Amino acid sequence: MKLLKIIFLLLLISGKARSQPAEDSVKAVVNLLFSAMKASDGTLLLSCFADSALLQTMAKDKEGKQFVKNESIKEFANSVGSAPKAALDERISFDMIKIDGSLASVWTPYSFYYNGKFSHCGVNSFQLVRTALGWKIQYIIDTRRKVGCL
Repeated sequence: MKLLKIIFLLLLISGKARSQPAEDSVKAVVNLLFSAMKASDGTLLLSCFADSALLQTMAKDKEGKQFVKNESIKEFANSVGSAPKAALDERISFDMIKIDGSLASVWTPYSFYYNGKFSHCGVNSFQLVRTALGWKIQYIIDTRRKVGCL
């Protein structure tokens, strides 16, 4: 029985060790996205996305009703590329990363600063896919609010 416990523990530890490089490479793509934003590098930003990627945000209409707003990744990249360097500073923390084969799901609470001044906060939800070129962002949806930030 003691031997079975040891074997189970070793399998559990080795499984976690194998998943760590995948988590690290997923984190690297997400971090690269925000580095590209801070560097105002639209080309680098586009390299983080899969060809058919989607970008959405939760928004409110004039009556205060929530809706999902679609955004163009190319327009987002152009906007990032035209921003002053270091003006776009999204500070994230990794709350959750789940990986199954070639699919990864990432949850990152964030605070966004423009030219050093707090703008808003929320949560990003990423879906990444592993491609021949490595992990790429397939989908992002985020929330945005001015209050209740960590």
